[in-house]
Amino acid sequence: MALNSANVRVAVTGAISVGPLDTEAPTDADSPLTGFDDLGYVSEDGVTETRDRSTEQLRAWQNADILREVVTEASMSYAARLVETKNETVELYYGTPVADDGSISIIPSRTGGRKSFVLDVIDGDDFIRAYIASGEVTEVGEQVYANGEAIGYEVTITAYPSTKILTEDGQPASVKKWYSSLDATS
Repeated sequence: MALNSANVRVAVTGAISVGPLDTEAPTDADSPLTGFDDLGYVSEDGVTETRDRSTEQLRAWQNADILREVVTEASMSYAARLVETKNETVELYYGTPVADDGSISIIPSRTGGRKSFVLDVIDGDDFIRAYIASGEVTEVGEQVYANGEAIGYEVTITAYPSTKILTEDGQPASVKKWYSSLDATS
């Protein structure tokens, strides 16, 4: 086995962007986005991608052997603490629009509905892009107001399957990812 340290990636910088569901989908790892709004600075903890799966073991009555294990639940989500206070981040966090006078009327149960998201991860000339055609803020974190700490808007975005992203066999997918370093077409 050949080890190659040049294949080690670090998420040096990047961006999270949001747009309406009908926003034009990206087509590769690094082309400029159209119709998406950059959500600004993310805390130093970056973005956490979580792929959850629950399984259930099917056992035989006769000898309790495991016969099969089936996936019973599966999901993809992205969590980040946005630290730039601007319309897009506040509206995403509270799930409702900011009024012209800078106020926001908060209904705690509002999610803001489904939107499209793009996560760009950059390491020098290498790019990783995750496209969520249909995602929704399903969790929000606490807001802390403290001296010496940036006010943050912690959100978890759950990705839903969408016909805008199809697998090779035509199944709707939740996320499409591109790795510029793995692109064999260029």
